[in-house]
Amino acid sequence: MTSLHFQPIKGKAPEIIDAILGTGEVAGVESENKFINMVVEEIVVNVVSYAYPDNPDGYLDVVTTRNKNLITFRFSDGGIPFNPLQREPPDITLPLEQWKIGGLGIMMVIKKAEAINYEYTNGENILTVSLPTHNNSKQ
Repeated sequence: MTSLHFQPIKGKAPEIIDAILGTGEVAGVESENKFINMVVEEIVVNVVSYAYPDNPDGYLDVVTTRNKNLITFRFSDGGIPFNPLQREPPDITLPLEQWKIGGLGIMMVIKKAEAINYEYTNGENILTVSLPTHNNSKQ
């Protein structure tokens, strides 16, 4: 298990993502599982971009755990309450030029996750995402 603490400052998302992907739990996962990188990037960029619009002193805590076939990320922040699981998914049946911005990334996270849970407790957004560590991911 690895616990990380970040100050989610705009422009620092790449450093935060690299730190999470560099943990022992993630570094040992098969490199062809690119969706792990996509999931981490999507969640970190959303927290950095939207959780603290008026508070530069926010935080993002990430705990990673791994067993043989599953890696779990627990993202927690004290930013604006936001449940990404309640967001209306984009209508991907529309022609591309009619797509609205937003929602596609979290839709892909939900589709690829083995398990995903959101809770708002004691002033914290807590998003827990479990992903398969082998190519037997959900399609």
